Amino acid sequence: MDAPALDGTAQRRNRRKVSRKNYDENAMDDLIEKQLGGNSKKKYRTKQDLEKETETEALIALSVGFPIDELLEEEIRAGVVRELGGKEQNDYIVVRNHIVARWRSNVGIWLLKDQIRETVSSDFEHLISAAYDFLLFNGYINFGVSPLFAPYIPEEGTEGSVIVVGAGLAGLAAARQLLSFGFKVLVVEGRSRPGGRVYTQKMGDKDRFAAVELGGSVITGLHANPLGVLARQLSIPLHKVRDNCPLYNSEGALVDKVADSNVEFGFNKLLDKVTEVREMMEGAAKKISLGEVLETLRVLYGVAKDSEERKLFDWHLANLEYANAGCLSNLSAAYWDQDDPYEMGGDHCFLAGGNWRLMNALAEGVPIIYGKSVDTIKYGDGGVEVISGSQIFQADMILCTVPLGVLKKRSIKFEPELPRRKQAAIDRLGFGLLNKVAMLFPSVFWGDELDTFGCLNESSINRGEFFLFYAYHTVSGGPALVALVAGEAAQRFECTEPSVLLHRVLKKLRGIYGPKGVVVPDPIQTVCTRWGSDPLSYGSYSHVRVGSSGVDYDILAESVSNRLFFAGEATTRQHPATMHGAYLSGLREASQILHVANYFRTNPKKPVQRYSGVNMTVLEDLFKRPDIATGKLSFVFNPLTEDLKSFGLVRVCFDNFEDNPTNRLQLYSILSREQANKIQELDKSSNESKLSCLMNTLGLKLMGANSVLDTGGALISVIANARRGRSRTHVVAGQCIIP
Repeated sequence: MDAPALDGTAQRRNRRKVSRKNYDENAMDDLIEKQLGGNSKKKYRTKQDLEKETETEALIALSVGFPIDELLEEEIRAGVVRELGGKEQNDYIVVRNHIVARWRSNVGIWLLKDQIRETVSSDFEHLISAAYDFLLFNGYINFGVSPLFAPYIPEEGTEGSVIVVGAGLAGLAAARQLLSFGFKVLVVEGRSRPGGRVYTQKMGDKDRFAAVELGGSVITGLHANPLGVLARQLSIPLHKVRDNCPLYNSEGALVDKVADSNVEFGFNKLLDKVTEVREMMEGAAKKISLGEVLETLRVLYGVAKDSEERKLFDWHLANLEYANAGCLSNLSAAYWDQDDPYEMGGDHCFLAGGNWRLMNALAEGVPIIYGKSVDTIKYGDGGVEVISGSQIFQADMILCTVPLGVLKKRSIKFEPELPRRKQAAIDRLGFGLLNKVAMLFPSVFWGDELDTFGCLNESSINRGEFFLFYAYHTVSGGPALVALVAGEAAQRFECTEPSVLLHRVLKKLRGIYGPKGVVVPDPIQTVCTRWGSDPLSYGSYSHVRVGSSGVDYDILAESVSNRLFFAGEATTRQHPATMHGAYLSGLREASQILHVANYFRTNPKKPVQRYSGVNMTVLEDLFKRPDIATGKLSFVFNPLTEDLKSFGLVRVCFDNFEDNPTNRLQLYSILSREQANKIQELDKSSNESKLSCLMNTLGLKLMGANSVLDTGGALISVIANARRGRSRTHVVAGQCIIP
């Protein structure tokens, strides 16, 4: 599941997500079309029309996540206006909102800057450019999978090369965005499919199958949700998860509505009290769990005193553990809900036909190598190197999108090691479990009108076992039902035989429907998940554990040495544990990588960190067999690429060391093949002319051996590995060459 959703209702206090109206994917188009009048120019409109138009655009921008009358922190950092708080800022916000609204009116078309110039006065040209560039490069417009975007994607990357580890939502979002920015990209994926923790299982036979979600499943809130944009671009219908969620007791009878309402009210009141308690406790609340505080308050206020009420209360606790993929005994009382203010508004939806449709569309056209688990990631001033088995992958930068569980297990070796600050955050954050039993039946015995229903359990220790069912018959293509397992039950689930699990879940279903005279047939096919045992995930999604906080999500998102970047649901403080959070984190890091690449290009400076694994012996060995030798100059390059822009080394010998090899002066520089060819053109000229060309014409600086090891260590390692690695396959981002 590379970026799971909180499969159920992301609203943690209530299992029933209340919405005012059903989702209509054309509603925004209709609204904008009515208010903006299509593409007609503003100069033909009255002042009243313009004011109404501006208000509408502000509301649309607000739904996407922009404040009404302020700049985002990212906009301030980007310097979109020269002075904060003045008229220019107000004008910028109006222009920005207009651009957002224009693109949202038709997300299938690439919005050009010239189209904005048609509807905005030329007096605001500088604001048009500032707003358009910010929105484009930060993933607010022109993102996604529309086939009509193809003409605007560069055919060849010129910005640099990036390896993306992981083909889940975060990795694919970043890869597509980087390709559109002009980077060479290669995605390395351990599984044999895209999607990661988003996994649609096709159940049944090949002629008639049902698409069932074993990982991330629900699009949680459509307002501003990029996954809703992808669905619109692909013309995939969305099915609103209906509010009706009946609860059945452990004997199979419907729970009394009054009792249900009373316990739910008490449960929500206790959560309010948790907020009050942690405010009174201040820093001490960081050290205790949500489970401890809730149980203390439950006893103190006399909530759920009898056994039946306690079963209902336990159901809500299980739902809370499900939303956080963690036991309440592990969740931080202080910060478990730190992301609540950022929840997406709007309906929660199933995607017709399964989420694999999004994943396949995102993967289309992206260079992906499947079945390659990463063993080692090396990063330094000269670039990055990724090792998977006997293969080496090389690029300028790397984006790591593996799940937090993999980072916790230290499954990937980093050279040099990750900073202590980042490793500590990895250790502090929680990464829990949600498991499922997916079943395909001969018929929809539970009734066409239900999308969800819940079941109480007899004991608190089993409260999370099959406590909630998702019905996929409306979107999957067949009578599919999924039973959810959360909390401690999800952990025990991992080591229980599937036949035992199936027996338990069928017993529960027959206990509900048997008394109604409904026969529950044996399923045609059953699948049990094991996300905790999966070596490519080691769990389901993240939560804020005792001792952790939302700051740890920010730390996980920090890049290292401007070479190693991180994305995924556990790197987004605002939207952790969601599919859309993972996708947005990929867009975020693509923007960050572009920013760093631009900085490198305009602010070259001497690196100070030595790349591991190279020394003087390695350097000397390279020049024993130079690729080019002309006079006292010799050159070595990576034999795996003929790109004129690729870099190599030049050595200049100032003494005749054949007479006295112990007393020689050798200086080095880093140059491109293109520059080397210019020097080689002077083959019949004197050594002095060649040196003059190197230093004066080309502007290269000579350095000693230690300096070139510091500056070009990664490059030296790449060339050395390429020369001796006849037993390995070397992969450069965007290109695979087998010696």
